[in-house]
Amino acid sequence: MNVPSELKYAKSDEWVRVEGESATVGISDYAQDALSDIVYVDLPPVGATFAAGQPFGSVESVKAQSDVYLPVAGVVTAVNDTLGQTPELVNSEPFGGGWLVKIKITDPAALAGLMDAAAYEAFCAGRAH
Repeated sequence: MNVPSELKYAKSDEWVRVEGESATVGISDYAQDALSDIVYVDLPPVGATFAAGQPFGSVESVKAQSDVYLPVAGVVTAVNDTLGQTPELVNSEPFGGGWLVKIKITDPAALAGLMDAAAYEAFCAGRAH
């Protein structure tokens, strides 16, 4: 399982890469592996606003459909339109080309409630796939 140390993680298996007041959000390697082959990604429009923990879209695999949740409150500034044609990028590049949305963070204090890589690895180790 790949868990990049520079990211923050939510218990709902999303990751956040913070860049100043902005952040990129995707799903973790653990989540994409559990879902298996992703065949469809549903993302919100640019400009949509979400609270921390609110579902902002979904990913559908050959196994199941799962909501994805915004780990920190924000306004969507970009969506990964590439996933419309190549949703499998979420599987092959969960921390690169498979990112889901970029947001402007509206509650930076909420970042403190997210896990670092070591805590997320321990969290994943404590549950069955």
